[in-house]
Amino acid sequence: MAETTITCPDGKFSAYVATPKSLAAGKKVPGILVIQEIFGVNKVMRDLCDGYAAQGYLALCPDIFWRQEPGIQITDKTEAEWKRAFELYQGFNEAKGAQDLIASLDHLRKQPACNGKAGAVGYCLGGKLAYLMATRSNADCSVAYYGVGIEGALNEASAITKPLLMHIAAEDKFVPKEAQAKIKDALARNSAVTIHTYPGCDHAFARVGGEHWNQAAAKQADDRSAEFFRQNLA
Repeated sequence: MAETTITCPDGKFSAYVATPKSLAAGKKVPGILVIQEIFGVNKVMRDLCDGYAAQGYLALCPDIFWRQEPGIQITDKTEAEWKRAFELYQGFNEAKGAQDLIASLDHLRKQPACNGKAGAVGYCLGGKLAYLMATRSNADCSVAYYGVGIEGALNEASAITKPLLMHIAAEDKFVPKEAQAKIKDALARNSAVTIHTYPGCDHAFARVGGEHWNQAAAKQADDRSAEFFRQNLA
């Protein structure tokens, strides 16, 4: 497992790094900042990074729970792990986390293998943070998978000037229909934003092996994301 250390004003934290296997010496590629769910930088997140690296990107997934429990890696398989995940989620400082991600994006762009272009993609908690990267950072593009709580940050929507792709689960138990409607209405007039809704899908429908994983919908969303990154980071 490849790791790097990122420095921010409050300290240092680790990040998982995945590099394209066929990357020739001296060659540079675009970067993708992969933003974790509420389970830490676990196997699911590392596999996602490896998948983006296989597509030709330098992928980096920072530990944004480092202020609470550095290096935590849990799953969605047991009640105890879910309990701990929600504790971490509730104890997470969103403003500090966004700052950590901006520092991570800067770190990613400065890597020898990165050509300076970099996007962001996030899932669940990371989906909300990917939206905030679109409003608060200079990421070249961002992708948000079923972000939770975006409806509470729509006052920042006018700051979105770079491409943002959003995947919304129509039956998301954490994002009610009313919240989905607010998000769509607030962003409908922003030409930089593209929103896709997945009928019949619940939260985390793209998490491989998860309770609500929907293979067909996940493939459709991932294919759309891949094309989005090709268009905006190529």
